[in-house]
Amino acid sequence: MLYDGEHQYDVVLGEQALYTNIGGPDVIREQIERLLRELGLASLTLGILPSTAPVDLFPVHAFNIYGEGDRAHVELVSSSVDITEQSELDLYDKAFAALSAAASYGDAAGELLRKAHAFWTKTPPQE
Repeated sequence: MLYDGEHQYDVVLGEQALYTNIGGPDVIREQIERLLRELGLASLTLGILPSTAPVDLFPVHAFNIYGEGDRAHVELVSSSVDITEQSELDLYDKAFAALSAAASYGDAAGELLRKAHAFWTKTPPQE
């Protein structure tokens, strides 16, 4: 769906996720390489939230906002929740706006990705 021209994805990914070893170094490297390849796609706006970025938001669980903002989906350890109440959706929109405002985009996001890739490949980051 990234390539169909009909969908738009706005993603904020915490920098720490780039260093969380789920699947092993090879899996992490491949995921980072994919993000680097897709960084310029018109259908993807990828922000990386630096681990040291000031954020006016208490840490929250991951969430997705779908469609025209008419549903938010939250994955919990034991279940998942779909949120459709407008007042609650407004809170998720506000949280996403705060995370987005603190995130790095474009070349700065690419640099954070390359730094993490270098960590997993044990090579110095390339300029």
